[in-house]
Amino acid sequence: MKRKRHFRPDWTETAPAPGTVRSVVKYGAPNAYKHPSDGWVAMMMQEFGMDEGDFSRKIEEGNIEVVLDRPVELKDEHIRQISAVVGEENVSSDAYSRVRYSCGKTTEELMELRKGIIREVADIVVHPRGKHDVARIVEYCDREKIPVYVYAAGSSVNFGVRPAKGGITLVLSTHMNRLLEINELNQTARVQPGMFGPAYEEALNNAPEHSGTARRYTCGHFPQSFEYSTVGGWVVTLGSGQASTYYGDACDLVISQEYVTPAGTFRTLDYPATATGPKVNDIMKGAEGTFGILVEVTMKVYRYLPGNRKYFSFMFPTWTAAVDASREIMQGEFGLPAVYRISDPEETDRGLKLYGIPSFVDRHLIRKGFVPMERCLCLGTVEGDAGYTALVKKRIKKVCRDYGAMYLTGYASKKWEKTRYTEPYMREDLQDVGIQIDTLETGVTWDNLHKVHQCVREYIKSRPATMCMTHASHFYPQGTNLYFIFLMRTSDVDEFREFQRGIIDEIACHKGSLSHHHGVGRMMAPLMDEHLGKEQMEVLRALKRHFDPNNIMNPGGQLGLDLSEDQKKRVRT
Repeated sequence: MKRKRHFRPDWTETAPAPGTVRSVVKYGAPNAYKHPSDGWVAMMMQEFGMDEGDFSRKIEEGNIEVVLDRPVELKDEHIRQISAVVGEENVSSDAYSRVRYSCGKTTEELMELRKGIIREVADIVVHPRGKHDVARIVEYCDREKIPVYVYAAGSSVNFGVRPAKGGITLVLSTHMNRLLEINELNQTARVQPGMFGPAYEEALNNAPEHSGTARRYTCGHFPQSFEYSTVGGWVVTLGSGQASTYYGDACDLVISQEYVTPAGTFRTLDYPATATGPKVNDIMKGAEGTFGILVEVTMKVYRYLPGNRKYFSFMFPTWTAAVDASREIMQGEFGLPAVYRISDPEETDRGLKLYGIPSFVDRHLIRKGFVPMERCLCLGTVEGDAGYTALVKKRIKKVCRDYGAMYLTGYASKKWEKTRYTEPYMREDLQDVGIQIDTLETGVTWDNLHKVHQCVREYIKSRPATMCMTHASHFYPQGTNLYFIFLMRTSDVDEFREFQRGIIDEIACHKGSLSHHHGVGRMMAPLMDEHLGKEQMEVLRALKRHFDPNNIMNPGGQLGLDLSEDQKKRVRT
């Protein structure tokens, strides 16, 4: 009996041509790809009413040359002065550079670029060689009232790198990308902000060879964008890694920072704790380039003990059981897992299709009472000393079983770990056939989790033929996050924008945070006054006036600090 052939689209597997829009919008390495599984293709056909022909016709791929009919508005003298600081070879004003370094990976940006729509761009792109270059450039730009924007990896998903008022974009990852020092006694690392995650982790893992240390170390911070995000980006957007439940968020890892601001350059102190008033060190975290430019950061590091890692996975009968067990684990005082994730019913079943669960395994789960669209998958790891990891895994297993979960060994977690950085690659394939996939995340307390989850899902699912997958992946004794992934078939930017902003409004209406770990950017900016309240926003604006009296640092709405009431209304509509 012949096995039924699965339809497999002719996905693109060639690197984008140089100078094209495709080379700007593509995620990650030019020659790297991860395509939707056959199961996911079949699922999308069913959900979106598509046929093989729909998956065979590629639309708006971006295989067009970047064309920018927009003159550089900086005076020639400004360009000469900046070139004198960094060298002419580190200043670009060609169309491709101006567009490439003015865009992140926000879905709306990618949709528009594919259509040939180019929004705001910098006048010139500058690659400083070190912090002294940055200081001289900021001083000059402040004197001449030239806007300054910062670009490192370009993986922002909230318009965080868009130069709303022209000026210059400083690219920190070109030259400012080194591990400067490991202090083994203090267990810290001093690093430049443009260092990419893999390079940082490799340098720490191989510290005896690179830095002459006695031990090997790990950074403890592994966001999904790990391969294409930088240490500085983690800090200035208040990022959170997939192992944050144990190691902490990016803000928890920072010991001290050095900033260049229009008001001057300063370095905060390296004390692990001090009672000398409100901490400027904390104020600068998450400032998203609005006060100044991070030029060095000292981070906590941890002993690298990969052989002690323990994996686990469970299937819970319901979302409520998964949430209740997770809360008990986080509040149990017996230790914390590193990676810990729970997927809601829709994400669980769609994820099983994505990873190709064997049919006999699915039948076994159903026989045991784990019903599709009710069951919830849990994945995780424990890291640290061997005795610690064994104890924590044992206690987690007991709690999960108390809440009706079935232990699935560590197989599912190991399988997830192998592909955890490659999921974003699927976006190109989906956009090629007119399907948009995007995410919005929010922080919630335990007592508000179910309300936010239910109401946001109801809004997303009110649109016909729309998928909504949700997981929680950053846990605290007091709450967690909800990470909503939605898929919809549309190539209409206006339709997408309106729907996405409706989701944001729904999150805010039900008291979820505007962001949990992606930062605010310009996407959430119009809601910041309402979210934080007048007094807190006035504190941030007072800091802005001190550090940046001429408003040259990332002006145009970042964090909502310089939006007028009319601008807020226009952005929201």
